[in-house]
Amino acid sequence: MSYSTADSLRTVTADDVRGAQKMLSGVARTTAMEGSRYLSRLVGQPVHLKCENLQRTGSFKLRGAYVRIAGLLPEERAAGVVAASAGNHAQGVALASSLLGVRSTVFMPKGAPLPKISATREYGAEVRLHGQVVDETLAAAQQYAARTGAVFIHPFDHPDVIAGQGTVGLEILEQCPEVRTVVVGIGGGGLAAGIAVAVKAVRPDVRIVGVQAAGAAAYPPSLAAGRPVALENPATMADGIRVGRPGDVPFALVGALVDEVRTVSEDELSAALLLCLERAKLVVEPAGASPVAALLSRPGAFEGPVVAVLSGGNVDPVLMQRVLRHGMAAQGRYLAVRLRLTDRPGALATLLGVLSGVEANVLDVSHIRTDPRLGLTEAEVELQLETMGPEHCTEVGRALRAAGYTVID
Repeated sequence: MSYSTADSLRTVTADDVRGAQKMLSGVARTTAMEGSRYLSRLVGQPVHLKCENLQRTGSFKLRGAYVRIAGLLPEERAAGVVAASAGNHAQGVALASSLLGVRSTVFMPKGAPLPKISATREYGAEVRLHGQVVDETLAAAQQYAARTGAVFIHPFDHPDVIAGQGTVGLEILEQCPEVRTVVVGIGGGGLAAGIAVAVKAVRPDVRIVGVQAAGAAAYPPSLAAGRPVALENPATMADGIRVGRPGDVPFALVGALVDEVRTVSEDELSAALLLCLERAKLVVEPAGASPVAALLSRPGAFEGPVVAVLSGGNVDPVLMQRVLRHGMAAQGRYLAVRLRLTDRPGALATLLGVLSGVEANVLDVSHIRTDPRLGLTEAEVELQLETMGPEHCTEVGRALRAAGYTVID
């Protein structure tokens, strides 16, 4: 069990969130809120970014983990805590436990990014690698809890965790009292539920919009069914919101208080991450960029001032490289082209000269000279190009054809 029957029946109130805020004083940072000129022009309304990617451990997860562990009885603390996570929750539990003097064990998938494993250990947790997917890791952590008596700290399905995450909502009201719309990513629902509780208690007129990755969107069918519905194979690069089933406790709050849940595509997530990096100078993980992706997908659908919650910045460098290229491709700034040319000395240099003439930046070249598909005097070249947008891509294609090249793809 991730929580007791009594816990599953408890709701979360604004008083709970205010109590959590006092508990977190001097522990969690009051993260910055930055205006975005680019998004404000796009949306036609003021847009502010709530930078939880700059929170201690790199995400909002410290808030809920600390409140949950701080609320344990002395005998529960003595037994230690255990958690399962691929990254953000792991680090939040590790740091919270260290600050409170509680022993922590964190189970992580064997394929978890090395920087996240290293950070979790450095924050003081004993890390155990188990399973290839989070479900296997979660089962191992729960078995450990049953065997040792350690308290299992759920990442989102507990009232204390939700109250801690809700302190983000109190900060939003303090930093942007005129806010009309809050946009927040949803995985299990703890952050969205907590923010909704905090904000709606003071400003019931504020619209709360949740955002899920289209490939891992468990909330729309769950809300339609009136109960949590599990997805069989949630799939998205946004691992922070890749949750197959809503939590029971947050689901009730999201259903009652969140005005709308939208979905965004992988292309939109990539473009949003790229925008955060280029325009806002902020490193944000795909899950944290999901509110920005929603603004990019339908900019006219939000009443301002808008606050978009950047929930985390713990992105693996390898994934960052892939996502940035994907984001550039989604914006028409990254072009892959395959063509044939006559295989003679200087032919490749001539091709590169044509590309230089239209200011296309060559990132990679693959030159194939021996292949059964090719004639005796032919060669095939695959090019990875950086361009300035869709119109420039079209210009590059025209220039290659005008120079006599056969563009295959």
